[in-house]
Amino acid sequence: MKYIEGLMDYTMDRDTAVTLGKFDGLHRGHQKLLRRVSEKKQEGLASVVITIWPDPKAKALLTKGEKKELLRSMGMDWWMDCPFLPQISGMEAETFVREVLVKRLRAKYIAVGSDFRFGYQRKGDCRLLAALQKELGYQLDVVEKERLGDRDVSSSYIKEALEKGDMRLVNDLLGYPYMVQGEVLHGRHIGRTLGIPTTNLIPSVGKLLPPNGVYATKTILPGEQTEGADRQAVCGVTNVGYKPTVGEYFRGVETYLFDFDKDLYGQMIEVQFFAFERPEQKFADIEELKEQMQRDIVFGRNYFRDRAEKLFGAARKNLVD
Repeated sequence: MKYIEGLMDYTMDRDTAVTLGKFDGLHRGHQKLLRRVSEKKQEGLASVVITIWPDPKAKALLTKGEKKELLRSMGMDWWMDCPFLPQISGMEAETFVREVLVKRLRAKYIAVGSDFRFGYQRKGDCRLLAALQKELGYQLDVVEKERLGDRDVSSSYIKEALEKGDMRLVNDLLGYPYMVQGEVLHGRHIGRTLGIPTTNLIPSVGKLLPPNGVYATKTILPGEQTEGADRQAVCGVTNVGYKPTVGEYFRGVETYLFDFDKDLYGQMIEVQFFAFERPEQKFADIEELKEQMQRDIVFGRNYFRDRAEKLFGAARKNLVD
């Protein structure tokens, strides 16, 4: 996948299928749009996703690196990441369609959500795109929102669930486990002295995190970077927060990996969150902390064991039936 920042300094050399929006989270609704665009590759169109951010300082569900990896895995050929600069925010909607989507990006197919708005003062919408499609020679596909229960799947809904630590709902809305990626850093090695060695990473300042506390997690380890290759996933438990018992001054993500003792320092890993156990708390001493960590480990092992039994138990039942 090719990455370009901005829209005004590049012209495509082939016809494209385009979708555009904020795409914070790349949730199940966004994935519907991406699939429609990706399917057009069968017709010889390059798949292009345009992300437009009105506030680059706002915290997001995905960092740029996380988003890039997901978009690549979802089959996008091009990602054009566009800051909401005056040359874009001040452009009339029809001009944006003619000059950017059609002239520069050579769009022959455009997929957008039913509530999509664009252009100066957000005056552009699906009706404008529909009115111009015959003249400008593209096909418009207006995709209805994905729903879960009685609500639309949206980034704001995901953020509500994340703020409550409801990781099951977060993951249902996303269509994949919520994750934090980062480099494994040297900590104070307190876990190792307790016989419970951990990996430590500091998330990007722009990354939204679940509430401070302990979670059942899976950690995706570095592996083959070739397309389709499986990377190793190791179950564990993760503490998000400041580790008040030992007095850290930054909000980190510390993970104990079950039955794993290899050196990961300096490597990039991905921590996926599945279930909240308890809030972060301060203990009277290190021994009390160790006892609680042992209970946390039991929680995590039981969580993944129960999930495996449900999964493989159902599979065995289907084979018998």
